Amino acid sequence: MLDHLVQFSPEVTASGDFKPLEKAGADEVLSAQVATADWLEELGVQSDDDIVDHLEKSHAREAFHSAVTAQPEADQKSKLAQLKTPVAVRHLTGMLTAYDWEFVEQAKELRGYAVAKILEEVENPNANIRLKALGLLGKITEVGLFTEKIEVKQIESTDAEIEQRIKEKLNRFMGVVDVIEVETEELDEPEKPDDAD
Repeated sequence: MLDHLVQFSPEVTASGDFKPLEKAGADEVLSAQVATADWLEELGVQSDDDIVDHLEKSHAREAFHSAVTAQPEADQKSKLAQLKTPVAVRHLTGMLTAYDWEFVEQAKELRGYAVAKILEEVENPNANIRLKALGLLGKITEVGLFTEKIEVKQIESTDAEIEQRIKEKLNRFMGVVDVIEVETEELDEPEKPDDAD
């Protein structure tokens, strides 16, 4: 793998060929940078874009791993904060989307397997197992044998009607009776005859 480095024998240049950066002009610095880039390419060094892309994907994989393995939230945030570019974020989103779809597909397969096993148990010679299997089969969404249906009706009512219905229900549950205040009139008592005579 590193044979090219073992067999590498660059030309030896005299130290007199080097010019300090402070003394070099802008055109000389640019020419030196181009020559260095060409030389690195000849050696087979990866380009900066490839290295950055590899690092971004590596950070995305680490963030994905922390998200799907339920690591502490602080670790998840730390891994997500390492995603600095849209490429890394898109890569993570793509992995999570694929993971979600794979999880959904696995869930469908498991559900199908469970239903098939329940169907097998419907034929079991033990009556208790048969009854339990039939009960579970009836609870499956597509069968819906034991689902309760609740119908909601909307009735237009005035505030007074609603208040009256609430009071009636409360009275039924609490045993409360409305007290109606009635005014009473005092009647004059008839005079009693004197028996003293």
